[in-house]
Amino acid sequence: MKTTSLVMILGLGLALFSCVKPKDYPIEPEIEYIGFNKLTVLQGGPNALNDTLVLRLGFTDGDGDLGNDDSAIDVFITDSRTPGFQEIRKLPVIPEEGVGNGISGEIILRFPNKIDQICCLEGEEACAGPIEGVPSETFSYQVQIRDRAGNLSNVVQTETVTILCE
Repeated sequence: MKTTSLVMILGLGLALFSCVKPKDYPIEPEIEYIGFNKLTVLQGGPNALNDTLVLRLGFTDGDGDLGNDDSAIDVFITDSRTPGFQEIRKLPVIPEEGVGNGISGEIILRFPNKIDQICCLEGEEACAGPIEGVPSETFSYQVQIRDRAGNLSNVVQTETVTILCE
């Protein structure tokens, strides 16, 4: 009796599993903010050269056409302190083979803490070292990606990061 019940349960489970369709994602890429590796960093300079800010994003894309092998730019990053300026980056090409139902995964963006990469912007000598009277500064990023067909993703907002200026 136990064996028959077990076989029936396994059969029912297999029947239910085989009826589940894989997810179909929309052809426009979609991203979600996962997190930073830290929320406080030292301002770039000799004391912070080994300090890298790492941003993790989740993504889905229905036709799997992310990344470009030409000069097209596909990642747009806007710092909340400089809303009129976008940093641009490239995604690696993701092969389209076997992506009939779309793709999903993670994008990792690294911001090495070089002298002019992560720095406080207030004051006349921004990015030049400690800023007298400005102990810290905060910022967040807005990120958007574009696929090879030109479809733009949603825009995600990150958490606030604090830069220690002194």
